[in-house]
Amino acid sequence: MSKLLLKLESINKNFAGRPVIENVSLSLQQGEITTLIGPNGAGKSTLAKIILGLIKPDSGSRVASSAVRIGYMPQKVTIDPTLPISTVRFLQLANASQQACHDALESLSINHLATTPIQNLSGGEHQRVLLARAILRKPNLLVLDEPVQGVDVKGQNALYKMINGLATSLNCAVLMVSHDLHLVMSATDHVICLNRHICCQGHPEQITQDPAFIDIFGQTTAVYSHHHDHDHNLHGEVLDETIHSHGADCHHD
Repeated sequence: MSKLLLKLESINKNFAGRPVIENVSLSLQQGEITTLIGPNGAGKSTLAKIILGLIKPDSGSRVASSAVRIGYMPQKVTIDPTLPISTVRFLQLANASQQACHDALESLSINHLATTPIQNLSGGEHQRVLLARAILRKPNLLVLDEPVQGVDVKGQNALYKMINGLATSLNCAVLMVSHDLHLVMSATDHVICLNRHICCQGHPEQITQDPAFIDIFGQTTAVYSHHHDHDHNLHGEVLDETIHSHGADCHHD
């Protein structure tokens, strides 16, 4: 049975009197991958910061399990190009031991980059290093903000498979923030479509047919090919037996 790690209830957040997040409730379960999508300005980054505990909501509650350990992968980390720093030294800046850094690199098959100057990494290598940094302390909740940014399609596919593998090997919950509507659908258990409020959510196989999703993104040709050793109902919940169902769990104002 999956374990509830973090829950938001009726979250609201305003900036300068303008509503950014309106009445958002969600839960993150251990072992499941949730993807947060939405147009620019939808409040995705703000919601991620509330989940991380970096900012507080104006109303509503954030309830985290006492056992939750969060790993965070930002969109990017800017490093002074004149600063000579190796990949493993960059990871050590997160107050991790050298052995833990090598273990994290090894788990992502990039230990060969340990002594490479971080400025010399390709886009895909850089994202893998940021992912390695996020898993240094073996979190049970990974928050990944646009994890495949700046990576070509082949590299994106590889990263998504790697994230899927981490969810299994670490038995962690994963929350991905993404604008990608194609590859991401093959890499997630549950999709939340945000446009200040949650306009629809559910299993990725059905959500692309939801009127609220289509209203924001239009028709998409995304192909659902997510492979896991379990099945889901239409709410994205893990089932013990294979059940075929249709429709998404949708909430409209």
